Amino acid sequence: MTSMVGIALALMTLVYFAYRGVSVLVLAPLCALLAAMFSADAPLFASYTQVYMKALGGFVIAFFPLFLLGAVFGRMMEASGAALAIAQGIVRGLGPRHAVWSVVIACAVLTYGGVSLFVVAFAVVPIAESLFRQAQVPRRLIPAAIALGAFTFTMTALPGTPAIQNAMPMPFFGTTPFAAPGLGLIGTAVMLVGGGWWLSRRAAAARRAGEGHDSHELTAPGEPPAGSTAGSGMPFPWAITPVVLVIALNYLLSVWLWPALDTSYLAEPRYGATTMQAVRGVWAVIGALAAAIVLLGALWWRVARVASASGVPIQAALEEGASASVMPLMNTASLVGFGAVIASLAGFTLIRDAVLGVAPGNPLVSVSLAVNILAGITGSASGGMSIALQTLGATWLEMGQAAGIEPELLHRVIAIATGGLDALPHNGAVVTLLGICKLTHRQSYADIFVVAVGIPLLALSVVVVLGTTFGSF
Repeated sequence: MTSMVGIALALMTLVYFAYRGVSVLVLAPLCALLAAMFSADAPLFASYTQVYMKALGGFVIAFFPLFLLGAVFGRMMEASGAALAIAQGIVRGLGPRHAVWSVVIACAVLTYGGVSLFVVAFAVVPIAESLFRQAQVPRRLIPAAIALGAFTFTMTALPGTPAIQNAMPMPFFGTTPFAAPGLGLIGTAVMLVGGGWWLSRRAAAARRAGEGHDSHELTAPGEPPAGSTAGSGMPFPWAITPVVLVIALNYLLSVWLWPALDTSYLAEPRYGATTMQAVRGVWAVIGALAAAIVLLGALWWRVARVASASGVPIQAALEEGASASVMPLMNTASLVGFGAVIASLAGFTLIRDAVLGVAPGNPLVSVSLAVNILAGITGSASGGMSIALQTLGATWLEMGQAAGIEPELLHRVIAIATGGLDALPHNGAVVTLLGICKLTHRQSYADIFVVAVGIPLLALSVVVVLGTTFGSF
């Protein structure tokens, strides 16, 4: 009983102080040790060095390349002007008449191509401001439009996305980024169509009420208006090419190239005594992002010979991207260590049995509930997923095998489940997005909730029902 009290107290402490801005790097180990103090069978130093640090180090070993390459690629897309060129090109194609859809699709293309959602927000907000002003759409809808394109289906459901939420289940289940593609596309359709319908309906209602656009200049002085190619530095066809390469090469490597090679050497102890099935997904994302970075660097160098897009040297962008990758990696890894300590405590058995007992014989339901609750508590999709996989991943896989549920289906459900309650008001991405847009929760969060919490939960329900009925497809 005391162990259960310790777990509850540790979790509440983590949530409270994380919400108040205390670093997870400090909080996670302290909260893990706080939980261990209430358990008679958990020595503090052993829990820290042999459980917490071992789990943290294992996560860094498995995912450091993805965080590193993803951050470098995102920074290079931003500094080269490619991200801005893509956003402007899409806006130019759809025009002010479809202002909401222009913003959603621009964000979706960029995040599906591997660009960080924070980079996307900074690149798209000034364009969205100009576009919404032309269309007389209230600017309070800008955060929800960006959230729909960047925080939802391209992060969790769309097959092949290089987002970390789609990559983390791969080592646990031996899957690829394209796991359960049919169900992923159905989940994507529910989120995209449902969210787009909601925002279009809200914009139309505002027009009927005569609300219009409350002008608030977010564009920096001298910045070109939406749709202009000036300032982007890179032609749209060049800018979109690295994004297309990430998606295409990710598929080719994971589905065709790696499985076709003779990789029997992976069974040797010096290579971890593993299999190609266990590593092909991570390898595919690494290869795709690395190739896209090289291509983007070549295109950027070619453009810079004519006109500099941002004045940032390629070397500086590489260094800035590499530096920016460390904090997100270590924050998530710290939560993995926290989850490992919690899973090692005697009281966790009761929690595990309660979660798994919600729907005996159907791990899809317990996956959905556990991941959503943890993501909501931590305010982080990757944080909630990391704790869930660390504590229950192996159990869910065993349950799935016993129930005839494919690992690919478990992968897709757990990925989609991270994108529901994670976007509650205390989520860091939500807070940052509202800050960039210079809007408050009172003004804009209700629409963010609908498109980034409510409709994704509906999509998750649809995928779980279809997966339970028809299996993975």
